[in-house]
Amino acid sequence: MDQTDKSARRSGRKIAFITGASRGIGRALAERLAQDGFDLALFARSEDLLSQLEADLRAHSVSAQAFPVDVSDSDKFCAALESARENLGVPQVLINNAGVYYTQAVERHSVELFREVLETNLTSALNACQFVVSGMKELGWGRIVNISSISGKVAEAYGAAYSASKFGMIGLTQSLALEVAEHGITVNAVCPGWVATEMARAQLNDETWCKLNQLEVSQSEEIARLSVPQKRLIQPEEVAHLVSFLCSENARGITGQSINICGGLSLN
Repeated sequence: MDQTDKSARRSGRKIAFITGASRGIGRALAERLAQDGFDLALFARSEDLLSQLEADLRAHSVSAQAFPVDVSDSDKFCAALESARENLGVPQVLINNAGVYYTQAVERHSVELFREVLETNLTSALNACQFVVSGMKELGWGRIVNISSISGKVAEAYGAAYSASKFGMIGLTQSLALEVAEHGITVNAVCPGWVATEMARAQLNDETWCKLNQLEVSQSEEIARLSVPQKRLIQPEEVAHLVSFLCSENARGITGQSINICGGLSLN
């Protein structure tokens, strides 16, 4: 660790890396942590959306830098992580939020698509964790939050790749939490249910998904809402507030946990 990183820690400067930051939950996470005073490295595929977010975050008087990259490409992603560390310093916080979803039955599932989902949702989280842990150990403090899903606890039909990746993320969370527990680092997973995001709406309005689940496209969003005991979708900002707490000093006793935020959906 160079002198700049040590000075940043002593001065109270806070640095967070967020993947999948350009929209939905990721954008809400970036906005929340900017309000918390974090300088941010933002990773996502869409250069345009990242640039807009970067500009919007300037209002919080923090440094926000965009790193457009496909996190499923390990070499390019690791290079982007290195660039972020060179520009901002060693992160105290990592949030693995990047994710994709495809609808396919297991018996006809494309191996290529299965691999893409795992590499985007799970392997990228492994790469990011490996990259940040040594620096967090030297700092003696760190927070890693992996955005899993209710589908990482209870599988869903026709979403095997997504469920497998999210189950795997919880396993990664628990293993790493044990490995770094004595170094002031916590590692937790957050498991949202139905969240009001573009990704969720794309799934609910996908004709193949609706047909396989015997739903009418025109009714799928309402059926999803009614399936939640609170009769509503979770808002991205609610997820962001939970993650904000997990990244705080007050959450130092919480590690290795997978915390639902689903309006009671997991009770069904």
